[in-house]
Amino acid sequence: MRMIIGVRSKRKIPKWMIILSFLGVIAVLVWGGILFSAPGRREVQRLTINVIDFDKLRDGIYVGEYIGTKDHSRDTKVQASISMGSISGIKILKGAIDKNGEPLKLKGGISIGDLFRHVIESQSLQVDVISGATLTSKAHLKALENALVQAKTK
Repeated sequence: MRMIIGVRSKRKIPKWMIILSFLGVIAVLVWGGILFSAPGRREVQRLTINVIDFDKLRDGIYVGEYIGTKDHSRDTKVQASISMGSISGIKILKGAIDKNGEPLKLKGGISIGDLFRHVIESQSLQVDVISGATLTSKAHLKALENALVQAKTK
């Protein structure tokens, strides 16, 4: 009886096993991403948008930012224009914008630009956030609040 050393059999791996392995790797990566971003999501979830007295705003252009401490995926920067004591315009400098600086369409085709239009119409930060984009909405409203705090008269 002879023993052949170093000869391997050429077994073919079933396609379903390759596909299952590939899906398993993707699942692990997605789950890891969710776990990794959880502290940042919780931080934004807990943000409170304070009431700003819109009757006491000084005219000018003010920039406000929201910078997360746990995660920087929702960091935002906005510019608020105050004219005759009211918000007359809001521009997103960093956040939910495309490469041309235009607000991205979020859930239901609504953008942060639409959210800010509601702020301008109501002259209040106490507006409904975009359903399905709550965290992004809150981060942008917090950046706007930080801009308006600078515009408050003493």
